[in-house]
Amino acid sequence: MDAASFSARAASAQQRILAALERTVGTSDPAVERLLQAMRYSVLAGGKRLRPLLVYITGEALGAQPEQLDAPAVAVELIHSYSLIHDDLPAMDDDDLRRGLPTCHKAYDEGTAILAGDALQALAFDVLANGAGLDERARLQMITVLAAAIGTLGMAGGQAMDLAATGSLLTAAGIEEMHRRKTGALIRASVELGAIAAGRVASAERAALQRYGDEIGLAFQIQDDILDVTGDTAVLGKRAGADAALSKPTYPSVFGLARARELACLHRDRALRELDSLGAAAAPLRALAYAVVERVS
Repeated sequence: MDAASFSARAASAQQRILAALERTVGTSDPAVERLLQAMRYSVLAGGKRLRPLLVYITGEALGAQPEQLDAPAVAVELIHSYSLIHDDLPAMDDDDLRRGLPTCHKAYDEGTAILAGDALQALAFDVLANGAGLDERARLQMITVLAAAIGTLGMAGGQAMDLAATGSLLTAAGIEEMHRRKTGALIRASVELGAIAAGRVASAERAALQRYGDEIGLAFQIQDDILDVTGDTAVLGKRAGADAALSKPTYPSVFGLARARELACLHRDRALRELDSLGAAAAPLRALAYAVVERVS
C-alpha cells in the first residue's frame, strides 16, 4: 500500500471514528452540562486517532466488519483522551496547549478536567461492555486487555515512572520500559482489540500482532521524543521543547538525536517482521508502521 492509499484509508477511519465519538459523547444532561462540555471539548478536538485506526485496520485485516470494530475503537480513543487530560494537569506535565487548543484544565478548570478524565475512562468501559456486534466472550476479553493496558503495568505505571525519573538519568533499559508502559501498552491494546473483534481471542496471529503493537508503540514514542526536540509548536499542536523544560529523560537526551532516529527505525522494522504471516491483508498495518516514524506532528 502506497502513502496516498494509506492516507485515504486513514481519512476514512477518521470520519468513521469521529461520527462514532460524536454519538457517544453527544448526550445532554442539564445537571452536569459543564462536565459533558469538557468531555466533548477534549474528545472532539481532533488528533491523529492512531489508536482507533489500529483497531479498524487490524480487525479488518483479520476479517472483522467495521460495525464490530466501532465499540473498541471508541473505547480506546476515550481512554486516550482521558489520559491526555490528566497528563496535562499541573500535577503532571502542566501543559497549556493540546492539539492547538488550550488544554482542558485551562479551557474549563482543574476540577472539571479531572472529572472529565474520570468520566471518559468509565464511559470507555461502558462502551465495551455494551458493544454492538460483539459476543460476551469478546467483550470480556476486551475489557481485560484494556484494563491491563492502563493500569500499573501499563499507562498509569509508565506515567508514575516518568514522574519519578524527572530531573534524573535513566538507563537505556529504563527508558524503554517506561515508554513501553506509558505509551506502548495502549497502542498494543488497540491492535489486540481489533484481533479480538475478529474472533482471534487466542491465535498465533494475535500473538504476532501483540509484538507488532509493542514495537510500533515504542517507535511512535521515540518519534514523539524526537519531535519534541526538532518540531514546531504550531505544527505539533503542543508545546515543543516541553520535555527538556521539565528535565524529562527522553530518547534524544539519553541516546542523542541520530541514534534515536536509528532506534525508531529499528523498532519499526521489528514490527514489520511480525506481519509476515498475514500476507497482503496486513498492507495497511505495514503502511502505518512507516507513517509512525515519518510523521512531523
